[in-house]
Amino acid sequence: MILYSSPINLHSHRVRIVVAEKNIGVRIVQVRDGNLPSDIQLLNPYNTLPTLVDRELAVYHSRIIINYLDERFPQPPLMPVDPKRRAHFRLALHRIENDFYNLAARLDQKDGEGEKRQLREAMIEVSEAVESSRFFLGDEFSLVDCSLAPVLWRLRSYGIDPGPRAEALYGYMRRVFGRPSFMEGLSELERDMRPLAA
Repeated sequence: MILYSSPINLHSHRVRIVVAEKNIGVRIVQVRDGNLPSDIQLLNPYNTLPTLVDRELAVYHSRIIINYLDERFPQPPLMPVDPKRRAHFRLALHRIENDFYNLAARLDQKDGEGEKRQLREAMIEVSEAVESSRFFLGDEFSLVDCSLAPVLWRLRSYGIDPGPRAEALYGYMRRVFGRPSFMEGLSELERDMRPLAA
């Protein structure tokens, strides 16, 4: 199994966290500066990262990859079994991608005050959601936490500090960043980032 990954991309980062959390034997090939190997160009019609190759199967789009890995390697489970809770988790994943990842992508391209304000307010909402639970949607670490963690790790680099209104967020970040799988999933470039809470 080979994972073609960007060393700085949110989508690649969340896949690497899942790989580490499940202790999957994957060869990770870090692809820098858009120098896509010819393998990806043949296997993935979108030429995007991350791309996972499992024998004859190529899987692309990070949410599809993390769901595939969770089903292919069921222990530890990172999604609930109950269909209603599972739908709730999938909606959270959708929001993280559509709102948080898109805001972060715009901040990677320009220093926009509107994007910073929106992401800061979103982090205050996250803080309220984790006030009464260990992780984002309960007491078990999940794909939602794997997906949210890359954004949280980059808040300082985006110039965002949610401040005292987000006190519970800092405890949540320490719990997530303290997991061995989170640290193992970091690329060398991501290790150089200074998070708000560690």
